[in-house]
Amino acid sequence: MQEEEKNNVIPEAASTDTPPIEAPAEATEAAEQVAEQTAGQPAEGQKGQAAETEAIADRVRVISPMRLVLKRFFRSRLCVAGLIMFVFLLVFSFLGPAFISWSEEEVDRSGTGVSYSYHSMEVQDDEGNKYTVYSDTEVKSAINNHALPFSYSNDENPRLHVLGTDQNGRDIFVRLMYGGRLSILLSFLVVLIYTIIGVVLGGLAGYFGKWVDMVIMRIVDILNCIPSLPILLIIGAILESAGIDASIRIYIMMACLALLSWTGVARLVRGQILFLREQEYIVAAEALGLSPMRKIFRHLVPNVMPQLIVSMTLGLGSIILYEATLSFIGLGVPPEAASWGQMVQSAVSDTAILNYYVECWLPAGIMIILAVLAFNFIGDGLRDALDPKMKR
Repeated sequence: MQEEEKNNVIPEAASTDTPPIEAPAEATEAAEQVAEQTAGQPAEGQKGQAAETEAIADRVRVISPMRLVLKRFFRSRLCVAGLIMFVFLLVFSFLGPAFISWSEEEVDRSGTGVSYSYHSMEVQDDEGNKYTVYSDTEVKSAINNHALPFSYSNDENPRLHVLGTDQNGRDIFVRLMYGGRLSILLSFLVVLIYTIIGVVLGGLAGYFGKWVDMVIMRIVDILNCIPSLPILLIIGAILESAGIDASIRIYIMMACLALLSWTGVARLVRGQILFLREQEYIVAAEALGLSPMRKIFRHLVPNVMPQLIVSMTLGLGSIILYEATLSFIGLGVPPEAASWGQMVQSAVSDTAILNYYVECWLPAGIMIILAVLAFNFIGDGLRDALDPKMKR
């Protein structure tokens, strides 16, 4: 009863102690006029607001993750430049030979110069004196070596040499195309091999941990201490002394390079899987009783693919440099086959080519630079585009 009396007393005190506040008459009249003007238009205001909401909804688009990545990628000018260079190299190397009348190893033997072959013969006169007689034979079919750029062959069906010919009479322009084909194919093959090895071993180390992780990581540490280029030089010298054909030797050396280069990918995959294996969907996969291999390669590795794509793209440029270096020092492709590194090496072996025949080696050097820059630009662009922390 006392609580009810208190509840009844409080409003009375409030009503007696705080008199109502009266608004000025002008403000009251203005409020009444606004109320009268808007009294008949509530539905129209709601319709206008709804229409404005629909217009905003029409202007907002839902972008898929792939489309967002492409939008970020093409926003960078360096990425677009790298993609253009890469497409140019692909078209130049794989489609270009179809439009050139020369082949990779074909020699232009329509030279206009005259060469002589000398012969010596011992004769004896009637008195017993011996003499050496020298005779020369004129050969008119000389090799058309070091032909000028945009010159034609001298046979019945003249064919154009866009960049001229090298010291052996072979077309430089078509050898640039075949050299690019070899470099790109080898780089993609090596990167694919060491990525597969790194994903398998890194995935096993990251998922199982314990002694599996310890053994694989110790192997990674050992391989990281071995310099790749000196090992390749030793392997090339061993293969050369064993009489292995040069056309097969380059593929063996590239396979050895792949076996030495998987450590970076393994570390990357291991670190990502150590983080991802504690996520909720992996706990759910364990509750469903999925096998470890399925959890690794079906659920964990696909989430590492953005980082793997960036790593593979950046690795292509370094593999091209390795192949060019091996060909430059004479451990790459055979002399009759085309390679960018071998074309540059011709300028070192002959100073006359270095000084007077720039078209024999400079285009190959430019192609190497373009290829490395293209892959690096694309790799940097993919790294920024696939980064979920990027706000732009």
